[in-house]
Amino acid sequence: MVKDALVEAENRMRGAIHVLEDDLASIRTGRASPALVERLEVEYYGTPTPLIQLATISAPEPRMLTIRPFDPASIKDIERAIMTSDLGLTPGNDGKIIRLNIPPLTEERRHELVRVVRSRAEEARVAVRNVRRDTQNDLREFEREKLISEDELKRGEEDLQKLTDRYVDEINEIAERKENEVMEV
Repeated sequence: MVKDALVEAENRMRGAIHVLEDDLASIRTGRASPALVERLEVEYYGTPTPLIQLATISAPEPRMLTIRPFDPASIKDIERAIMTSDLGLTPGNDGKIIRLNIPPLTEERRHELVRVVRSRAEEARVAVRNVRRDTQNDLREFEREKLISEDELKRGEEDLQKLTDRYVDEINEIAERKENEVMEV
């Protein structure tokens, strides 16, 4: 019973880490990364569709992304989505391929992005702590209903705390790596 609760908690904590990594992948750094635009919503025949489903995205150079739409008719829609996004990039196309030049970030913008990274990391830490709280409540409920002993409750809470600490440390490492990447010139 305690093991099942801990396994579920670990799965939920791993989910929080996965969400954080996806969020951080879309934060712009000095170099081009397809993850920057993959999840960009494009209005395609009246339906918002992620860009990755409409085109092949690659980074042929450190400061350039190329987007090759599967349907050449969607080029205008993709360009419009890029222009209206908060990326601050201007697309250029030759009729078949959209090119995005990634300009170097200003010092002020880098610090802004570091603040965004820190806030997203804090959200992930809060999510992990919420999982811990929910699992602790479940374990205490098991003990109240006499499904587990007091000793099992204590051991379960200790294991849960170790699990929480491990995932919070992992979040801190991920955030630190991303901050260094953003500050890299």
